[in-house]
Amino acid sequence: MKKILSNVKLINLVDGSNQLSNIYIDQNGKIEKIQAGQLSAIGDYQVFDGGGNYLIPGLINLHAHLFSTGKPVNFNVSPRILNFVYSLAKSTLGKKILRSTMTKHAQIELMTGVTTIRLVGEFFYQDVKLRDEILTGKVAGPTLLVSGFFLSVTDGHGAPYLALTSDSPWEGRKNVRKNIKQGVDWIKICVTGGVTDARRIGEAGALQLTLPEIEAICDETHKNGMMVAAHVESTEGVRIALQGGVDTIEHGAHMDEEIIELFKHNPRALRGYSTLTPTFQAAVAGLMDPQKTKIDPITYANSRAVYESMLAGCRQALISGIKLGMGNDASMAYVTHYDFWRELHHLVKLTEASPLQALNIVTKNNAEILGIDEHYGTVEVGKMADLLLLKEDPTKDVRSVKEVAMVFKHGQQVNLKPIKRYPGLDHLLDQL
Repeated sequence: MKKILSNVKLINLVDGSNQLSNIYIDQNGKIEKIQAGQLSAIGDYQVFDGGGNYLIPGLINLHAHLFSTGKPVNFNVSPRILNFVYSLAKSTLGKKILRSTMTKHAQIELMTGVTTIRLVGEFFYQDVKLRDEILTGKVAGPTLLVSGFFLSVTDGHGAPYLALTSDSPWEGRKNVRKNIKQGVDWIKICVTGGVTDARRIGEAGALQLTLPEIEAICDETHKNGMMVAAHVESTEGVRIALQGGVDTIEHGAHMDEEIIELFKHNPRALRGYSTLTPTFQAAVAGLMDPQKTKIDPITYANSRAVYESMLAGCRQALISGIKLGMGNDASMAYVTHYDFWRELHHLVKLTEASPLQALNIVTKNNAEILGIDEHYGTVEVGKMADLLLLKEDPTKDVRSVKEVAMVFKHGQQVNLKPIKRYPGLDHLLDQL
């Protein structure tokens, strides 16, 4: 049925102004007309009163996982226990439980205004299955773009549980082909080590993939018309990832002039340029008092170093005109599925970005980076009605994004249910 979302303050994400408007939505969930002022003709439309709330496009989380809650987890357990848990998860029942968990987390993201998510690493291709279940209407959820397993090196980041491993260019191509055969939308690679599974200080940014391996993986991916996202947490990692042709740098690090130029003009990238997706929430462990969090010294030191370098790189990107995306690495320790607003707040608090810039990055920019801006990312006639209504004006204080009044996905109102929260964790994060 056709709908009208009436009495909303539509925010202009160019100048931050707002205007009382009515959004006409057709039976396919697309915006067919935007009318300023009071509602007049209704016709055969079902009317939803927006209550004078502020309207922006649905948020896009460019870097997330769904397999975990975001509560801190102790990874320092014996390989025997990890192997046992992994074997259980790999069973038919384990996969069913995993997908049920992922569905719940995807729906939490949706209820907090995240209408599209790029998933950058999940187990056993359950992200592919969940994406398809949402597309066919079997379950409700945000639009998902998925990448299946990481591609890593032997004993590299995510290996052996969350990654396909390779140790040569041709093995890398083989793993790209495996993922594509399973129906992924993106390829995710790990150029350097990461914080979660590092066993020594400095491992989080240590180089793992080589330039020839990255070149082969990117070439194999690009010839299939797909793009490569690269986990990178050091300057040299960023350099060889860009030289190899990756399309998006995830996390990032301090940059020099060569790196800045490669971001803006990258002949090996699919579109001729590359983009940066900082993930501040994922590194906040390095900012918290380790006495309160019980974080081990290695994780604390790595988190701190990654955070500081990532922040420097983000500030350089803003100044240099590098295209920025935004994701929060949901599922990682201290990153739940209900507080994406914190990522916007980090950006505004720590850089020269304004609330309006942050809102543009998390909607318009993210849609462009994903290549879905024809249908998503702005409130325009002809685009899908992925809409977020907020109780307060987010251009004044970006933390207003957490005050959700209504969410529409493809023109359908989302049922906002109570969300299980973690007060102790939230209290820690509120102090940052």
